[in-house]
Amino acid sequence: MSGVTYDTGALIAADRGDRAMWALHAAFLAEEVTPTVPAMVLAEAWRGGSRQANLVRLLQLCEVEDLDAARARSIGELAGASGHADVVDVAVVEGALRRGDAVVTSDPAHLHAIADAVNARLRIATT
Repeated sequence: MSGVTYDTGALIAADRGDRAMWALHAAFLAEEVTPTVPAMVLAEAWRGGSRQANLVRLLQLCEVEDLDAARARSIGELAGASGHADVVDVAVVEGALRRGDAVVTSDPAHLHAIADAVNARLRIATT
């Protein structure tokens, strides 16, 4: 596997202690795959405080991808091309396509629709 990107649903599942999500995360780490979390996804999932100890633990073994001006433009272009208004979803797809990653999400339909709009294939695992 080349890589994996976590969507907000994956972070929420991990934060809730979902065993399947944690098993998937452990499998990626065993294969020496460091999951990527777009900064926008982290912002959508983060509520802070000690109640998110599981999420903190997950993030310690992930790469949080910053949002810079070039990436913001690329996300905007993909949002325009796909007609999808949720820029967090678009950011997940943009990064995954750029890196050749699979995506872990709880809502594959939106992500597939974004990729399909630009004739791209996206590998998705659901939580």
